[in-house]
Amino acid sequence: MQRRRRIGAYGLCRDGGRVLLTRTSDRSDFPGVWQLPGGGLEHGEPPAHALVREYQEETGLEIEVGRPVAALASVRELWDIDLAWHYDLIVYEVRVRRGALRGEVAGTSDEVAWVPERDLADLRLMPFTAEILGQPVVPLDFAAPHPLGRRVAPAPLPAAQGQRFAAYGLVTSPRGVLLTRISQGFPGAGKWHLPGGGTDFGEQPAAGLLRELAEESGQAGEIVELLAVSDHRNPRALGPEGYPMDWHAVRVVYRVDVPAPTEPRVAEVNGSTADARWFARAEVDALTLTDVAAAAVPIWAG
Repeated sequence: MQRRRRIGAYGLCRDGGRVLLTRTSDRSDFPGVWQLPGGGLEHGEPPAHALVREYQEETGLEIEVGRPVAALASVRELWDIDLAWHYDLIVYEVRVRRGALRGEVAGTSDEVAWVPERDLADLRLMPFTAEILGQPVVPLDFAAPHPLGRRVAPAPLPAAQGQRFAAYGLVTSPRGVLLTRISQGFPGAGKWHLPGGGTDFGEQPAAGLLRELAEESGQAGEIVELLAVSDHRNPRALGPEGYPMDWHAVRVVYRVDVPAPTEPRVAEVNGSTADARWFARAEVDALTLTDVAAAAVPIWAG
């Protein structure tokens, strides 16, 4: 079974005791399922921009994107087309600015509605939507036939393009903030970075971060909260592939606490991390940081 990944952005919009949902159409993998409005990112498109675009297409509404509330992974095994999809989903709070509610025309959704929260239990919900809304999560029936006879796999990205989802941590303890130095041969070599990295197929973002934290520094951390989402596109990133790639990276950053810090130790061999250290506030200003670290460290430094 071939594996594909895609990143999507979705919006949680509440109005009193109601939540805005869309229903998937026959053009989707699983028709007739209700979910939060949103959809996949175009290559190089920031998640918040994609959400504004998808909301307009699916609901007719213009929105204001608020804080990110969750980052989740969802895997769909489509046996009829021999394809397993891993979706990395970022959910934001959103507020309606203007517009008249209407359904999407000839798209992957066919209905939109304000649903009273008391009625959510009566709907068939997409698993990630059920989780966000505090409803029982009912797995999708991967073996169920599609009403149109067969699902259609979208074309893959061109060979010279790549999309990457990564989870990083603003990791702190009584010893300071933990940073890792990027190895030679990797983009950003020599700079100090937040612990973390790309998530594996089928792996939840928070779990991926804690795995990377242990591999890169030997620390056992506890997730506190989702802090931020950012993205970066480098049309000519030169990394381990050995040739320039058009990479679009989407990064989520969590606040992580290490209750019992130890001396950092890099466990991975020939990986992207050359060193890991705890730094006090007074030491950080002298470091060359990646853009992700430079944006997050001031949150800790105050």
